[in-house]
Amino acid sequence: MIKVLIADDSHTTMEYLKYLLDSDDETTIVGIAENGKEAVALSKKKHPDVILMDIHMPKMNGFEATRIIMENNPVPIIIMSAIHDVKETAVIFRAMEAGAVSILNKPWGVNHPDHERDYEELLQNVKLMSEITMVKRHKHVTDMTKKPRQPMPRVPGGGSVARSADIGIIAMGASAGGPPVLKEILLKIPDTFPIPILIVQHISRGFIDCLINWLGQTTGCAIHLASHGEILLPGHVYFAPDGYHMGVQHSKRILLSKAKPENSSRPSISFLFRSVAKVYGPSAAGILLTGMGKDGADGLKFMKDKGAVTFAQDKDSSLVHGMAGEAMKGNAVMYELSPENIAKVLIDLVNKDANANANQITCKFG
Repeated sequence: MIKVLIADDSHTTMEYLKYLLDSDDETTIVGIAENGKEAVALSKKKHPDVILMDIHMPKMNGFEATRIIMENNPVPIIIMSAIHDVKETAVIFRAMEAGAVSILNKPWGVNHPDHERDYEELLQNVKLMSEITMVKRHKHVTDMTKKPRQPMPRVPGGGSVARSADIGIIAMGASAGGPPVLKEILLKIPDTFPIPILIVQHISRGFIDCLINWLGQTTGCAIHLASHGEILLPGHVYFAPDGYHMGVQHSKRILLSKAKPENSSRPSISFLFRSVAKVYGPSAAGILLTGMGKDGADGLKFMKDKGAVTFAQDKDSSLVHGMAGEAMKGNAVMYELSPENIAKVLIDLVNKDANANANQITCKFG
């Protein structure tokens, strides 16, 4: 049985979540908290496998509760929110920086047409996130950009990223734990970055706009929700919209597709990687970041086979090393790096003087 703790100050929401979880044979509710302080106390006492955490609660909000729990007795925390206001959602993504693993829309009532879909998404997330092994977060470190600088990973004999082909595009994919990692990478991308970046981030429906607004405000990058046929601009970042695969056309414009889901996902990271590889071949870079499942692993291998340079986030820095781990097993990864070093390598790869800089970058080979 998966032990679930619910933290929400709305009696209606709490009762409805309780009703949904009680209807499943694999989940059991071990506690109900009406504010963040109760959530912290019950988390320590009841040892839940997953916490469903509201953001706005009296006495202590969901961000503070998440931070304290992750510093002391870490548990997979799913943020439950119906908020889509830009100022309010900033708190949600701060909670993800503090260690929350996922965001979900608060489910609609039983008479709503999306009830069944929301119910299935809730149960799927609870079951998947309960499998994550969490580690303690350092106290007072909730913004990943403020962590001490990490040394470049090394292996006996070393290795360097060196390219003969000019890089013309970067494709990234992320799932659980992705937003703060994307923030860390994009914060280091300069205004003069000369090529476009395409990103698929698995996230609950309705939150991609919030993520784009948050990243735009916190990184200063030019970030867009992709549109079909849009011309790719240098230095701009494009996210796949809800319910659409994203790729590129041979005219080097954005392609959006309603093709069937891949790896149970639409947008799919593998779709993006394959599309980019077909158009750009060796003039592309593919990056697979933290996340559950295997989406992106086969697509990254396709990129590598087409001559592209491929990276995966290393296990030590990943919230979940599922997708990247699958890519490693499938011999799809050329270099395994921390987010900080991924950003550094990307800048060096597209720099006109990259040959001099690249030789100084030592990486862990996949």
